[in-house]
Amino acid sequence: MAEKKRRFEIGYALMPKKQNSFIRDSLVNLAKSVGIDLVKIDPQRPLSYQGPFDCVLHKLYGDDWNRQLQEFLAQNPNAVILDSPDAIERLHNRISMLAVVSELKIENQSDSFGIPKQIVIYDKETLFDRQAWELLKFPVIAKPLVADGSAKSHKMSLVYNHDGLNKLKPPIVLQEFVNHGGVIFKVYVVGEFVRCVKRKSLPDVSEETVKTLEGSLSFSQVSNLATQEQVDEMYSKNMHLEDTQLPPQSFMADIARGLRQALKLNLFNFDVIRDTRFGNRYLIIDINYFPGYAKMPGYETVLTDFFLGIANRVDRGVLGRSLDEVNCQKKTGSDASQLLSREKEVKKVVSNTSCSEGKEEENPIQI
Repeated sequence: MAEKKRRFEIGYALMPKKQNSFIRDSLVNLAKSVGIDLVKIDPQRPLSYQGPFDCVLHKLYGDDWNRQLQEFLAQNPNAVILDSPDAIERLHNRISMLAVVSELKIENQSDSFGIPKQIVIYDKETLFDRQAWELLKFPVIAKPLVADGSAKSHKMSLVYNHDGLNKLKPPIVLQEFVNHGGVIFKVYVVGEFVRCVKRKSLPDVSEETVKTLEGSLSFSQVSNLATQEQVDEMYSKNMHLEDTQLPPQSFMADIARGLRQALKLNLFNFDVIRDTRFGNRYLIIDINYFPGYAKMPGYETVLTDFFLGIANRVDRGVLGRSLDEVNCQKKTGSDASQLLSREKEVKKVVSNTSCSEGKEEENPIQI
C-alpha cells in the first residue's frame, strides 16, 4: 500500500485587505495541488492553540503578536516564520531601512548604486532651520519617518520651496528629489526569485520649473502619482514609459541578493530610480516588506515554488533563523522524498521571471 504523502501546512496571519488581495483561490488551489495547505490563522485565538503549522506566513505587528510567535517557535522549533519580526522592524523606519544599502558589497564596473541624500526631521524647529539641512536642495520629497504600511505612512509630498514646509508634520524624512525620467523600477523579491517591472513616477523637474512652482504637491505613493490629472499632464509631455530601458538584470539580481542577505528577509520589494544625470547610476528610494505580489503576473506559481523550497530545504543564512534564533532543520527521510516529488511537479509550471514591463514574458533569473 502506497504511503500517504505528508502535506505541508502554512498558516497565514494577514490584515483583511492584505488577505483579500493575496489569498486568492488561484494561489490556494495551486498550492493544494502540490501538497501545500494554506490555512487562515484566527487572530482572536492564541497561535499556540492553532495548527499544527510547518510555517507561519504573516504581516501582523505588535508586542502581543511577537510574543505569540516566540511561544510558537519554542513549542515548534522546526517551524519557519516568514519573516522574523525583528528583521521586518528595520523596514518600519525610513532611515534604518535604507542604511542597509551602504552595507552592500557589489562589484560592477559599468553600473553603480546608492541612495538619495536625506535627513530626518524630528521637530518643527529643525524643519525651519535652514542650516540643519543645507546639504539638501529643493525640490525634496517629504515622507513620514514611520513606514508601517498604514495609510498615514504613505502620505508624502513633493516640496518645491520653503513655503511648502508649512504643511509638514514631523517626524519626517526629507529626501532630495532626483530627476529619473519619470519612471520607477519596482523589484520584487520572493526568496531567490527576482522580477523587475517599470511604472510611471514623478516627472522630472528642471531648475527653471522649480522657480515657478509654489508650495508642495501631496500624493500617496510614487508609483501611483502619475494617475493624478495634474501630474499625468506633466508626465505625458516629458516621458513615455515604453521608451525606458530596464536596468541590467544581473545588476538588479546582485542588489536583491545583497539586500536579502543583509535584511534577513525573503518577501520584499525595493524601488529603484535611474539618475538621469549619469545614466548608469541607480538609487534605491524605498524597501517594502510583503508587497502587493498579486499585481505581479503569475504570482501564484512564484509563491508556490517558494513555499515548496521551504518545504524541501531551509537556507540557514536566511530562513534558518527566527525571533529566538532557533535553527530550522532540513526535512529528512520519507518526508523529504515526498516533498521533493511535489517540487518537481510544480516546476513544470513555475519559472523565475526577470526584469519586464509587467507582461507575462519570462526569462530565468536566479540569485
